Amino acid sequence: MRIKLAVGIILIAVLLSEGAVAAAFGNKDGFEPANIDEIANLLRDDPYDLELLISFGTSKGGSAGHIALAIRDDVPGDDLVYSANFYADRTREHERGYYTTNLMIGIPKKEYLFKTVSSVAETAEFGLDFGEVYKRSVIGVRVNGVPASDKQALAAYFRRINDDYHRRARNTEYHAGQIKYDYLRLNCAKTIGAAFKFGAGYKDLKVTGAKVLSGRRVVAAATANIPTEMAMKLIEEWGKRGYGMDVVLYKKYGGSTYVDPRADKKVAFKDLPNRFPSVLSLDFRREEGAYRDFDNLFAMYLLYNLGKYSVRVNERSMLLEIEKEKDPMTYPEAAKLATRNARSDSENFRRHILFRPRGTKIGETPENTHLYNFTDDGTKKTTP
Repeated sequence: MRIKLAVGIILIAVLLSEGAVAAAFGNKDGFEPANIDEIANLLRDDPYDLELLISFGTSKGGSAGHIALAIRDDVPGDDLVYSANFYADRTREHERGYYTTNLMIGIPKKEYLFKTVSSVAETAEFGLDFGEVYKRSVIGVRVNGVPASDKQALAAYFRRINDDYHRRARNTEYHAGQIKYDYLRLNCAKTIGAAFKFGAGYKDLKVTGAKVLSGRRVVAAATANIPTEMAMKLIEEWGKRGYGMDVVLYKKYGGSTYVDPRADKKVAFKDLPNRFPSVLSLDFRREEGAYRDFDNLFAMYLLYNLGKYSVRVNERSMLLEIEKEKDPMTYPEAAKLATRNARSDSENFRRHILFRPRGTKIGETPENTHLYNFTDDGTKKTTP
């Protein structure tokens, strides 16, 4: 009897322990900041129409990250994020236990960034489809001045992509082959780019198509669409149109103990790399985010120059806070300065000399612990 009682007590303790882990702050189905609505409303006080969301990479090599688009007021009191579904690839592996209903998932932005419970489906992916900041940092490029007709056209095109996915369409204007997710051939960057090119009429926007060679599953990765590269193309297009832009950095919460049961390597979110998503270059395989390529430096410098806010979870209060803010440059100023500094710094890296970089990266360290490292008056940089 005593043995049975002892076993029962141990079993209860184990179950309670597992429940505590599941309910921990920043874990799936766990606690989340109590002031999400308050901070979201503060950010929504600024005028903007779209927000391009660029997620950091979480692998040690080849971290391309993810890209999604939020359209303001597509849901009451919030923006609606359109994000390509990694598991909508029609493979047997993902037939059960994964969310595959839509190729383009529509997710409220507060949920996409900060929530620990999904309104889409129980099978939605934590850290990708919701609760992104518990896994990685996210850069939001907010765009103001976009015509309402463009916003409507973008949303309609995402619905069209879903319709094509549902009816297993093939060989559309935006993709050769069956409409389903493919990491290189029909990925997050391509779906976002296609919506702007064919939906909103950005005719000059270059959206590439990776080719399958000789009927085999050999893909020319050099022609794939990369999230950061697509972001830079879109920012340039918005600059040509005279739209206003600023940047918000949503910083990774560094304390999530959640381990994705679907991941090959069982690593807690807090221990995953948090790297600026690289363009396709020699930097793509560099460890620790030691980027030296001009295109990566330009992107990081440009996004910093456009920066307005950094938002984080205060690890003491467990509340969201606007950690730092500064006045963003205009796009022409930001691009000119980023170009000059990236050119100088990339050349000095190639020369393998000791030098002080001229540009300021949106990620001051590989783990992005510093972004807007400003004094209280918001005008001068301080030493990291």
